[in-house]
Amino acid sequence: MSAPRVKLDIDATRDKLATLGLGHAVEALEGLLAEAVQSELAAHVFLDRLLDAERSGREERRIKTMLKTSKIPTGQTLENFDFAFQPAIERSRIETLATGAWIRNAEVVLLQGPPGVGKSHLLVSLGVRAIQLGFSVQYFRFDELLTALGADAHLPSARIKSRKYMSSSLLLIDEMGYDPMTRAEASLFFRLVSYRYGRGAMIITTNKSIRDWTELLAGDEVLATAILDRLLHRAHVLNIKGRSYRLRDLEEALRA
Repeated sequence: MSAPRVKLDIDATRDKLATLGLGHAVEALEGLLAEAVQSELAAHVFLDRLLDAERSGREERRIKTMLKTSKIPTGQTLENFDFAFQPAIERSRIETLATGAWIRNAEVVLLQGPPGVGKSHLLVSLGVRAIQLGFSVQYFRFDELLTALGADAHLPSARIKSRKYMSSSLLLIDEMGYDPMTRAEASLFFRLVSYRYGRGAMIITTNKSIRDWTELLAGDEVLATAILDRLLHRAHVLNIKGRSYRLRDLEEALRA
């Protein structure tokens, strides 16, 4: 009968790191130790690199989890947005928004323009960047948001305030304006905007210009004025005019 294997020192260290919940450091330990011995690294440099491995691993996991729970569509980032194709969009303005300062100030970004010009891509990209910066984010297509608001309409205010469309630092509302709202839906949307005003940031994409919002909001001019008054105060309005990315892709496919 063979004697039980004696644990090496590195195994004991792994166990202690695991007990402390430092799983990413456990995975990086062996490689970093080998590098430290080979390069004759000082102890504090090795420890710093081990802690960096744990921190970066946790940050990667946080971002991955937040992207999943936020319901943000995947694949669209600021890095793969084609600014050259859409010169109407000032790259400097988008880069300023990507710093997240406007989110801390609970401001609004309104992206207006016809279908296919990149509004949703920018909304998603800025939402991803907000998560990378540490903000809580929630994505809704506008029809999904109205469904959620209607389902929660009977709830007391305390419970509604805990809903993600109320509590997230940044609320992403995509594709607003394809269908007019009923008066009940417009009233629920007003409640959302009123609560988030000064409390939480929003990005809204719409194919409607501001002058058409009364028609969108059940023809209620008073309600439209009240909503726009809150949305446009300290808002960043980007009116995007240009060719459709989807039509460009179709044209290229037809030429191939």
